[in-house]
Order: sequence, then C-alpha cells, then structure tokens
Amino acid sequence: MKGSAVALLSGGLDSMLAVKMMVEQGVELTAVNFTSPFCNCSSRHAGCGNQARRAAETFGVPIRVVAKGMDYLKVVEKPLHGYGRGMNPCIDCRIYMLRKVSGMMEELGASFVVTGEVLGQRPMSQHRQAIEIIDKESGLAGRILRPLSAHHFPPTQPEVEGIVDRARLLSISGRSRKEQIALAEHLGVRDYPCPAGGCLLTDPEVATRLRDLFAHVPGYTQRDLVLLTIGRHFRLSPSLRVVLGRTREENERLLALAAAGDALFMPEDFRGPTALTAGEVDPAAEKMIGEMITAYSQEDLAVCLIRKEVIGAGSSTFDAGQKTSRQEFAAMRIGRSQK
Repeated sequence: MKGSAVALLSGGLDSMLAVKMMVEQGVELTAVNFTSPFCNCSSRHAGCGNQARRAAETFGVPIRVVAKGMDYLKVVEKPLHGYGRGMNPCIDCRIYMLRKVSGMMEELGASFVVTGEVLGQRPMSQHRQAIEIIDKESGLAGRILRPLSAHHFPPTQPEVEGIVDRARLLSISGRSRKEQIALAEHLGVRDYPCPAGGCLLTDPEVATRLRDLFAHVPGYTQRDLVLLTIGRHFRLSPSLRVVLGRTREENERLLALAAAGDALFMPEDFRGPTALTAGEVDPAAEKMIGEMITAYSQEDLAVCLIRKEVIGAGSSTFDAGQKTSRQEFAAMRIGRSQK
C-alpha cells in the first residue's frame, strides 16, 4: 500500500468512482458514510446507506457509518454560508462532514481525504469559490483529493508526495454524467444509483416543515426530524402540529413513532389516515382533527367514529360527523403540496 486515506462514500456514482480509482492506485482506504433523516435515498428502500456498504464490500474497503447528530441540525438552523434552493446548507454541510472526518484521521493513520466531488456539478457547493471555502474552513486545505476533477486544482499533498499518481487522475467538470458513466463501465463499477439528488432539504415541502419546526419547537428532537419526512403536516395553533399519514405504511410509522403521552387519532370503522399530534389537544382541536381524518378518508359516511388513544393513558371514541372538504384545512397545511 502507498498511503492511507479516508474516503467520503455516499453510495452515489461519483464517490464510488473516486474510491475505486484510489483502490486501483493501491491507496489504503477507510470509507465513511454519513446518514441523516434527510437522506432521500435512505428514506426510500434504505438505498444510499446500503449502497455505500455494498460498494465498500465490493472494493474491499472497511466502512464506518456516522449519523449526523443534533449538532448538525444547529448547522442547518443557522448556516454560516446560507442555503441552496430549500433548507440545504450545502457548503456548511460539507465543512461539517470534513471536520468530523478530520477528527478520525489520526486514529486511522490517514494523511488525506478522498471525495467524489466534481467541479461545477452542484450549483452551491461545487463551484471553485465554494470548494476553496470548504478546504480552508474544514482545516484540510491541501489534503482533500478529488480524483474526478483533480486536474482543475493545484496538486494536493498526496500527489506532491507521490502517494497518488496525478497522471492517473481526471479533469471532469460540469453537470453531465456521461464521462462518469463511461468511467464506471471502464472500471467495472456497476449497480450504482441514478444521479438524482438525495437530500430532502432541497424539497420545498420538507424545507417549509423544517422552518415551521425551528419557529415553533425550540426543543425539537430526533423524532421531530423523522416526522418531517412523513405524511401531511398541519399547524392548528402555535403549540399544536398534526401529522396525517398518506398510506398504510405511513400510518404504521406514525404508530411506531408515538411515545408516552402522545395522542393518536384513528378511524374506528372506516378507511382513513392516522393522525399523530405534537402539542396540547383541547376539545376544539380534537373535533377538528376528527374532521381532518374524514376529509382525507376514502369513504363518505353519515357517521364517522374516531378513536383517540393517548399512549399510556387509555382511549376513547367520538363522532366526527360527516365527511368534510379538504379545503377547510388548506390554510393550516405546512408546505406547498395539497395532495
């Protein structure tokens, strides 16, 4: 082996190619995969997390999985370098991950970091000025190697020291993935995901929900973050948010996420969404939640019985009346989608 490095391995094509290129050069790697409640891939079939593990296994590289903790949410809440099109603090996110990785390097005997970044591919974090900021503020300037775009930057420390052969690195830039797809074929890299972005913080609806959370729930928890990715969200008052499941799977997730003292509302004798509340529920709010369930149900009944269950404190049943129009609650919806 020629040297040791830590590689950021998201499970996407670019990071897989960067790792494979370093393996081909005999660099000893430890892959690091960061997880987050806002990873679109992991919320749909656990894609990227599993993809990263499979890629690491295929390449014969050990991998560490690191969860972005509540300290990361403080970065999201007040990013020094601002947001992209949603609540995605792309520059600050890269700095956060690289600082975490920097803290592992001594333990792992690594002297540099490998990433799959491509100059000009991501509009916020992969233009030249952003990359310079990331290098400087991560404390890793000169020690971050981007094999796919290396020839667009000055030689890094591992190139200067001969750990990595710069002649075997590339000069890919821009948003097209044609060169990466051709390279994957050449290197035998297969089973990679589609190139679509995987961060839910770019989603307008999730971004709106997160702003609402920051505004109304200063003591938010990890569970609050997971809930942001589920169902339809409504704010009935500054102190009460309601989440309605959209599918059977989401209804089951809401049931699983309910904790002691939470109030769940469920259709008693008809098909409809489960509602999980966050906040105090008074009688007026209880009635409104029942009406919301009827509005989003698939049936039109004269009598709609709703079961209210307070976790750890028993249950009761009440009549929500006839089916209500969804428009009654449009102004309370958190987010753009009205589906």
